[in-house]
Amino acid sequence: MKVRESGMPEQDIWDAFFDVELILDKLQLDATISDAAEFGCGYGTFTLPAARRISGTLHTFDLDAAMFAAASENAADAGVENINFQIRDFVADGTGLADESIDYVMLFNILHPEDPQELLLEVHRILRPGGLLGIIHWIHDDKTPRGPPMDVRPQPEQCHAWAIKAGFTPAIEILDLPPYHYGMIMRREQGVAS
Repeated sequence: MKVRESGMPEQDIWDAFFDVELILDKLQLDATISDAAEFGCGYGTFTLPAARRISGTLHTFDLDAAMFAAASENAADAGVENINFQIRDFVADGTGLADESIDYVMLFNILHPEDPQELLLEVHRILRPGGLLGIIHWIHDDKTPRGPPMDVRPQPEQCHAWAIKAGFTPAIEILDLPPYHYGMIMRREQGVAS
């Protein structure tokens, strides 16, 4: 099942919407992270830079075969080898990763499915206790050049509330990620999600 309104423009257009290094810095994705997971790799805009930063394996998932092919080809061309690419409907079927096996999960521009809680519970399941969840999404402004329609585009407060309900600690702050995004970092609590 594709996430609602998930069509993609050409790669050069898409990549211009992000300051990737700034976003990964602010979301604390660095060499202290061993294994990470990315839900929706797209062209690999964040996949390759994230894989270069972490010390273990980046597990990345996408349902779209064209996106999968583009991202895996970009990784091969760049010589980035610590990425486990999987074509998988992670919204409907989960990731297939073991419980508590991941240190960091990237939910970038993806938290607008029909049931975001289900997706967040899968994130909670695969994160180790104390593991981090990084969320970014398009700001709630119809002047952004992309992003889902306003009626399905989540505001920061919604993402924050959904993640808390799934068992994550409150974010310290909502991060401004110019020019078009906001973000937050949340930690998986030790207990079981509700």
